Amino acid sequence: MAHAGPQAMHYHRPGNESVAGPAPASGAAMILPLLRSLVKVIVASLVVGTILAHFGITSEQLMREAGLSPDRIEELARQAVAWALPNVLLGSLVIVPVWLLLYLFRPPGHSSSE
Repeated sequence: MAHAGPQAMHYHRPGNESVAGPAPASGAAMILPLLRSLVKVIVASLVVGTILAHFGITSEQLMREAGLSPDRIEELARQAVAWALPNVLLGSLVIVPVWLLLYLFRPPGHSSSE
């Protein structure tokens, strides 16, 4: 019996495909699924809110049961912004120049989706 040896692995993919599948045609094609999901969440929230209101359940009752108050939620939101903003600014000091260099030095005639 002859041993055929290891099979070669092919890493080359067509230009418009990645591991996740074909690349979207444009930036608008990337936004549409996000907008669809956002609309679904809004509609589902409206339906659930209507059902809860029908049974007399209010947001104030739910917050009280969870041990929250509007002031506490506001304080948590302020703490989140106070933590996130410096980190976003720090990260942008690295990301923005790298993106700018990549944008400036890409070959002429190539879009970012190629």
